[in-house]
Amino acid sequence: MRYPTLLAAVALLAPAPLAAQALTPAETQKIDALVTRTLADTGVPSASIAVVRGGKIVLAKAYGKQFEGQRGPADPALPYQIASVSKQFTATAIQLLADEGKLSLDDTVAQYIPGISGGDTITIRQLLSHTSGLRDYWPQDYSFKAMATPTTPQGIVDRWAKAPLDFAPGTQWQYSNTGYVVAGLIVEKVSGQPLLDFLQARVFRPLGIRAVDQDKAVGPGFPQGYLRHALGPVRVETPAAPGWLYAAGELSMAPRDLAKWDVARMNRTLLPAKDWAEQETPVKLADGSNTSYGLGVAVGTADGRRVVEHSGEAVGFLTENIVYPDDKAAVVVAVNAWFADAQGRIAKGISDIVLPAPKADAGDAAALDRIRRVYAQLQAGRLDRSLLTEDAAYYFTPATIADYRSSLSPLGAPKTIEQTGKTRLRGGFVNRSYRVTYPNRTLRISTYAEPGATGKIEQFLVSPAE
Repeated sequence: MRYPTLLAAVALLAPAPLAAQALTPAETQKIDALVTRTLADTGVPSASIAVVRGGKIVLAKAYGKQFEGQRGPADPALPYQIASVSKQFTATAIQLLADEGKLSLDDTVAQYIPGISGGDTITIRQLLSHTSGLRDYWPQDYSFKAMATPTTPQGIVDRWAKAPLDFAPGTQWQYSNTGYVVAGLIVEKVSGQPLLDFLQARVFRPLGIRAVDQDKAVGPGFPQGYLRHALGPVRVETPAAPGWLYAAGELSMAPRDLAKWDVARMNRTLLPAKDWAEQETPVKLADGSNTSYGLGVAVGTADGRRVVEHSGEAVGFLTENIVYPDDKAAVVVAVNAWFADAQGRIAKGISDIVLPAPKADAGDAAALDRIRRVYAQLQAGRLDRSLLTEDAAYYFTPATIADYRSSLSPLGAPKTIEQTGKTRLRGGFVNRSYRVTYPNRTLRISTYAEPGATGKIEQFLVSPAE
């Protein structure tokens, strides 16, 4: 059911939102080449993608073999099983009921579903944020024995949601599909209708989205899932028996339909703005630590951009959905295999193609230029001491400079010197770190400097790195 994996904090400035514009022929060719190359490299049979730029869907395309015996090109309208990407829709159903005053996210589970372990202390918000302590019923990345037999939400609850809690509610973050099954049951009890029916009426039809129960998205007219054992042959996967995904990941839809939802998110339509914000606010644990997970979505930054993301894993399918709300952009990638990392590679590659390169801070750029010059001076044993503060001048004795020269000079000119991590303030100085790469080794430079473009260097330390 796939934990979100693509969020990585990088200290770069986010660019302004992209203007609505179609992809250029060159950009489309790059995407085609990326997807084709990735499928060939991984052995994944097919991929279906959607790209949003400037708040508009600018590309929906499918590649490869979607099912055995397929004739003709891949069809981007076919619904792929999106699995855990469905969680944000379950969270939305809960929020819509809360908006109507029919429940509160801070209600306890026991107010609606009896017999749940810790149900008198677990809140609905904790179900949706994976902080409930309920034991996950599907941590494996394969179909375990019971999945060959049909089940029901109550069957999952009876076996896993009544087991002892893994931790006290609110004290840890642990991905739990079980918590979402319980949340789905709460939606059905409060709304008086099946979860998917509720979502069809309140979310999918208003947005023009075709969403299908994944248990019914099998057979002719639907993509077929594939598996691979180690580096062996790619084989058709046997779907799980009905009932195993439910509110934790029961949906199938084409990437371009999922992109319609992403557009609603970035434009703050369909739901009240406060609901979108609530989904995208990281839930904190009892000790105040940040989980980087809101309600059904992971939240963070990547290349300096705010990101709302979730991935999904179904039997034979993997999905990646990345939204860049401030840039009015999104990338959706679905593949019909649950091996390799094709969906992540493609999503990251498309993001690099359709989003402008992040703009580096002017101060960082100037500092990098000076760091490269100082490094070259130390290799030569001729350090310009006018660049140093009193403390740095004290540190760089003739013996110190001699050690720098004798150890660094034989390495020759480095392949790259690049800033890593965030620029920080500490002790009245600006702190930056750099990675120096050579063909056979890597070094680290740790620096402090006075603020400003011409601020003197307080620290310049070189050490081995991985």
